[in-house]
Amino acid sequence: MSDLRKLPTDRILVSPSVLACDFSRLGDEIERAGDAGADVIHLDVMDGHFVPNISFGPPVIRSVRKRSGMLFDTHLMISEPARYAKAFADAGCDHLTFHLECSEPTDRVIDAIRQTGCTVGISLKPATPAEAVFPWLDRIDLVLVMTVEPGFGGQSFMADQMTKCAAVKREILRRKLHVQLEADGGIDGKTVRTVAAHGVNMIVAGTSVFRHPEGLDVAIAELHAATALLDSEL
Repeated sequence: MSDLRKLPTDRILVSPSVLACDFSRLGDEIERAGDAGADVIHLDVMDGHFVPNISFGPPVIRSVRKRSGMLFDTHLMISEPARYAKAFADAGCDHLTFHLECSEPTDRVIDAIRQTGCTVGISLKPATPAEAVFPWLDRIDLVLVMTVEPGFGGQSFMADQMTKCAAVKREILRRKLHVQLEADGGIDGKTVRTVAAHGVNMIVAGTSVFRHPEGLDVAIAELHAATALLDSEL
């Protein structure tokens, strides 16, 4: 199992979302992203209840795990993450991020994920304030700020979430925690500059990576280049 805690927080890390890739060639697409310089792979799990869409579950992840040794950064957009944490860990996930807004108690979900051996992340929907995650920062390894409403790929970037990103990053720095700050939604070679400047060091990008007109190598290089702007607006 790969360990998210060993990844740096002082440079841009790219986590391509396979939601935007060619599902008929999922294993090949993941290998292609790794060869192009991706740092981790982002798996969006949706249950059709917490969000109005359905993607894939443990059987698909177990299958593609055989094709890749990359860290699987898994975003559980589901109502009961504690209930299913072990199933996703057993399928080969290394990291599990759940939503603060899910139907299960936050402390219970954190404990359930820790028991599987996976690292833990908490995600915030656009309407949830930054301060909501502060009580949990010393118990988790990643905060994911949604820069679109969760559930569908290809949405437009919500610039008003940058204030939230900056607030979370300032609190992480103030408390000297090794916590990744990730953002997901509408991020490309242009919007990544704003995102990085407001403290985000892990970038989830689907459409802008897998459907970049110049290919994955160029797309991922453009995102990595934003390291020069990291934290510049804090």
